[in-house]
Amino acid sequence: MGSKIFKNLDEQIILLQQKGLVIDDIDYAKEILLRENYFFLSGYRHLFLKSDGSRKFITGTNFRELYGLFNFDRQLRNILFKNILIVENNLKSILSYVMSKNHGYKEQHYLNADNFVKDYTKSRQINDLIRKMKRQINVNGKQHQATRHYIHNYGYIPLWVVVKVLSFGIVGELYSVLQREDQEEIADIYDVSVNRLVNYLPILANYRNLCAHEDLCFNNRTHKKIEHTKYHDILNIPVDEENEYIYGLNDLFAIIIIMKEILKDEDFHLMINEISYELDILDGILESIEISKVLETMGFPLNYKEIARVN
Repeated sequence: MGSKIFKNLDEQIILLQQKGLVIDDIDYAKEILLRENYFFLSGYRHLFLKSDGSRKFITGTNFRELYGLFNFDRQLRNILFKNILIVENNLKSILSYVMSKNHGYKEQHYLNADNFVKDYTKSRQINDLIRKMKRQINVNGKQHQATRHYIHNYGYIPLWVVVKVLSFGIVGELYSVLQREDQEEIADIYDVSVNRLVNYLPILANYRNLCAHEDLCFNNRTHKKIEHTKYHDILNIPVDEENEYIYGLNDLFAIIIIMKEILKDEDFHLMINEISYELDILDGILESIEISKVLETMGFPLNYKEIARVN
């Protein structure tokens, strides 16, 4: 098996040029490669490659286009991340309120397996979840001023405080094993079904982590698919030969649909406007490909903005 060897900046530039990439300003390109990493930047090359399998860039593709797509994805991650954090904070607040009101707020209440769904098939999951919650509380509890305050002054941490040290993934899993009445009370606040919310939360947690670690975002596909929604019909999203919508199931537009359903209207409108602004900037940079190619890779229909105007 061959191995990858280190290449200095000059060698990286030569390699890109050999693949057909136009580089007008060598010093500028070197600075970008040094700061951003050749490997990460080259992860955006696929949209700009010829379709003949040669792994060469489309004739005329400029380094600034490649870097423009890289920057677009960074801004996209920032936009999604801050809005997913809003969803995360909302969920933690709502869940801790409902659970505290219905079952109590001390550790013996929210770490009591009897307060979760009575389903023997989920007993192991519930016990594992309780252990993970205890571990996160032990590891992170002493690092936060609020949790330290409650431990020192009261000897316990109420649920509405402890959720601050729990990961989004843990809180999403917690929702999935709550008693049905609690699940419905929370889902009703979002005006979605319990099944949809159970489906949505791990997908959002996946994207949260992806954004936090600066992974490729615009072309990401999730293992889980969301269910068909009215927005697929309203936007007239086409279907494939198996009658499945070609956009908005496990792509980035699926995240947009999720956010449409559980984010407040004003936050959602702002998010769509910010994404549209970044797409316009990228459109002004692209020359070798059309912006529609980027939208298709994202899973965005051309009329994606209409989702902000419908109820």
